[in-house]
Amino acid sequence: MAIMKIILFANTDWYLYNFRRSLAEGLRDAGHELLLISPPGPYGARLRELGFRWEPLPMERRSLNPLRELALLWHLIRLFRSERPALVHGFTIKCAVYGSLAARWAGVPARVSAVAGMGYVFSSSDLKARVLRPMVRGMLRLALDGANARLILQNSDDVALFEQAALVAAMRIRLIRGSGVDCARFIQAATAGADRPLRVLLAARLLWDKGIAEYVVAARKLLAQGRRIEFVLAGAPDPGNPAAVPEQTIQSWVDEGLVTWLGHVDDMADLLGSVDVMVLPSYREGLPKSLIEAAACGLPLVTTDVPGCREVVSDGIDGLLVPVRDGDALAHAIMQLQDDPVLALRLGEAARAKAHAEFDERIVIQRTMDVYRELLPSLQAAT
Repeated sequence: MAIMKIILFANTDWYLYNFRRSLAEGLRDAGHELLLISPPGPYGARLRELGFRWEPLPMERRSLNPLRELALLWHLIRLFRSERPALVHGFTIKCAVYGSLAARWAGVPARVSAVAGMGYVFSSSDLKARVLRPMVRGMLRLALDGANARLILQNSDDVALFEQAALVAAMRIRLIRGSGVDCARFIQAATAGADRPLRVLLAARLLWDKGIAEYVVAARKLLAQGRRIEFVLAGAPDPGNPAAVPEQTIQSWVDEGLVTWLGHVDDMADLLGSVDVMVLPSYREGLPKSLIEAAACGLPLVTTDVPGCREVVSDGIDGLLVPVRDGDALAHAIMQLQDDPVLALRLGEAARAKAHAEFDERIVIQRTMDVYRELLPSLQAAT
């Protein structure tokens, strides 16, 4: 078997640790040499503790300074020339574009880009996003296409968007649904009893476009009706994102008695085992890992009828879909599950079966390795 060096590049060390650790482990177990790179952060040390080589980059996610961005690109080119990897795999739009451009100019044999959703530039309607959009489209065309490149997308809507916009040749796009979940870690959740409130969870980065405001609208409405429901919010604000919810706003909801805020939670399996319903009223997703983890626990799911989310949930079959930006509809769906425990149980069981059949991390790792082998035929699949 040919042993090759592969670089995995993401916009946070947290992303590498939480979303791509299993891929890195699979590549390492197959004997390949790995380098993980991202901006500095607390999860870099955790990656090193697991035996991975992780290196920080001089990268600022929100930077629009041309000189700073050119310096970053030149840093990547020099790094790739020095490391001489066989393949560079970049995650999220900025890392996909910069990683692929640098890899092309450094002579790296193969480039893989994974874009989980279209990101702030394409999902937001504010002025900065609209100004950046044409430039980003041009960079996407330059960076992501080419005979030795592949683009991995997580949902069918994004595949259609890229094909219609002619950003990348259709023959070079691959659909792989999500980053995978170790379904064996997530046990069947206990059902709600009459002796305690229904526990509803929203677990996500605390961004407005995750539907945080709609969640609070639903909580306020149902609690005003006197319903015994605890609305749990798990996640931390993301100051590097323009859509971040201010911490003082979250604290005001806590003070009002609308939500229980847990902050960042490391052990999602334990948390999901303690709740009864999982909701994600997001405006758009690549493929939401939190919903898949909840599905693996057999929880009934409520999410929005938007790209990414509807890849996980089929309305009335393995969860409930509600219109986007509609807190009242979200409240009605939660109420429906509370009032009909048989429905909640049926949806949860179907969600669990789907998670194991379609979203287990072994499936995702295998399909990702298949993409690598298209570009590097001597690369053997991880076992």
